[in-house]
Amino acid sequence: MDLDLAQVRAFVAVAGTRHFGRAAAELAVTQQALSKRVARLEERLGARLLERGQGVELTATGRRFLEPARRALAAADAAVAAVRADGRPLRVDVWGHLYDPARTISEAIAAGAAPAVELGRARDLPSVVEALLRGETDAGFGRVHATGHPRGDALAHRPVRLEPVDALLGADHPLAGRDVLRPADLGGSRLLFPAAAERLDFLRAFADRFGVDDRAEGVNLGAGHLLATVRDVPGAFTLLPADARLPDVPGVRAVPLADPTPLYAWSLVWDAAARHPELPALLRSLAETGRARRWLEYDPARDWLPPGDAAAL
Repeated sequence: MDLDLAQVRAFVAVAGTRHFGRAAAELAVTQQALSKRVARLEERLGARLLERGQGVELTATGRRFLEPARRALAAADAAVAAVRADGRPLRVDVWGHLYDPARTISEAIAAGAAPAVELGRARDLPSVVEALLRGETDAGFGRVHATGHPRGDALAHRPVRLEPVDALLGADHPLAGRDVLRPADLGGSRLLFPAAAERLDFLRAFADRFGVDDRAEGVNLGAGHLLATVRDVPGAFTLLPADARLPDVPGVRAVPLADPTPLYAWSLVWDAAARHPELPALLRSLAETGRARRWLEYDPARDWLPPGDAAAL
């Protein structure tokens, strides 16, 4: 019988913490994904490993399985480390490059203690998922959301930055003179998508939540082209992360959003069963930089996240 190591790792984490929530946090996955992995492992083995009630307890079978499971994971980790002992850099694909994701990785590296990283440019999240599961990259960085991939629960992810987004408007837009806008103020404007709407989950969620019915899809020809289109289309706007490095396009103004403040959730995602040995160092560096720069501050009374992002926190 071939065991799925991600499922075995999920069981070992629950056995160690005796708590599904704490185990999910330890593996940086959702509690639902963790529960599914354990349930699939039990189904494959044809035996119940855990008793679920007010707490979590190991069954007799679970106690027998635990130590061999731990040895199997240690052997798998040692095998991966042996292959990667040549010091190959940690490969991280960044997607949604219009939103400038590489700057967050760069800030963590500049802060020190981060490993050597080799950045790649992925097209979108589904492309990153496929590359991770094929072993072509070690991690991905961008906004994680549901892909419907049949093996999506084999991946772990951790939010590392919640970034406010600004509204970008042409100077002739009726709202361009405001110092701050509420998202609901944009309900009568046209939201420009820099690519196909099906690939831009955050913009779709924003438009649905704040009543922006006028939406126009485009082709991603870069930030300069997007901002020039915003300037030239009457009543148009788009959203971009507040700290993104944007080209200077005359006639375009960035206006902060508040009441609530929409936040764009950046996450690192990786294959839980094939972790590069330097991945923990990158996660630590991102966490330390995030604490120093308050990247993960979130108040549901003040801020807005799409429901899936809020659940991931």
